[in-house]
Amino acid sequence: MQYAGFWIRVGAYLIDWIILIVVISVLQGVTGINMGANYSASMGDLAAAGGTTASSGLGTIISIVIYLAYFAGLESSNWQATVGKKALGLIVVDTSGNRISLGRAVGRFFAKILSGAILLIGYIMVGFTEKKQGLHDMLASTLVVKGKPGETGTAGVFE
Repeated sequence: MQYAGFWIRVGAYLIDWIILIVVISVLQGVTGINMGANYSASMGDLAAAGGTTASSGLGTIISIVIYLAYFAGLESSNWQATVGKKALGLIVVDTSGNRISLGRAVGRFFAKILSGAILLIGYIMVGFTEKKQGLHDMLASTLVVKGKPGETGTAGVFE
């Protein structure tokens, strides 16, 4: 397996971020509910939701659900990748090279909060670990590799 390094993963995330900002902005315009400008702001707003209006608290929850559905749903799908990862030829697999389950993808999504909360060190680890894993990858036992769905591993890829 050829592991995906730090910068290509940053590029994939930027593509995903643009897509999600457009989706959230459109939904925000249609519903009038403040959903936050980006994922990190939304996670911060969630912690502060007790002191904000019900509308922004609801918007934060909606925003998190959108991000969760996008990342966990696509990474556990037959695509094995988000749109950004797919555009750059990357897939997410378990440590045996198989497609990850929805449960593992959800765990990986929430582990990203920890990767970011410790001054982004969990993400920076991608550039320095042997298998190019961030903290969230290690916690979820996943790898991001260059390839096509079904190209590595065999179990569960085309279920």
